[in-house]
Amino acid sequence: MNRKIKCVLLIDDDEPTNFINEIILKRTGQVESIVAVQSGMAALEYLNNVNSDENTRPELIFLDINMPGISGWDFLEEYKKLPHHQKAKNVIVMLTTSLNPDDDEKAKTFQEISEYHSKPLTYEKINDIIKKHFSDR
Repeated sequence: MNRKIKCVLLIDDDEPTNFINEIILKRTGQVESIVAVQSGMAALEYLNNVNSDENTRPELIFLDINMPGISGWDFLEEYKKLPHHQKAKNVIVMLTTSLNPDDDEKAKTFQEISEYHSKPLTYEKINDIIKKHFSDR
């Protein structure tokens, strides 16, 4: 891989999960920067400021479903309304502990969702996602 993923956005209300996912992503050596937020609202605020010097537009987003306040589903509804320049370039991965098969089916109704995976995030999952969605690297 010649070029790294410039920015990954982790959206999960569980701080330890974000911490572990950050470590795993860093250890792959395939990511330049990682932004972790603990709510859908914080993620939307981040994306609303991608043009600022501080906020890089993510190329990859990992999104939890079950979060207080704004759920992953609510985030996606608001995400759809964002101008194109504020959105991730193309890859949103729903990463969840949900065992409800309805969630998997619902995820298929969102064109914004590239993949749906159960937690935990693993090296294998990351490598598969990179091979599938970032093969130009």
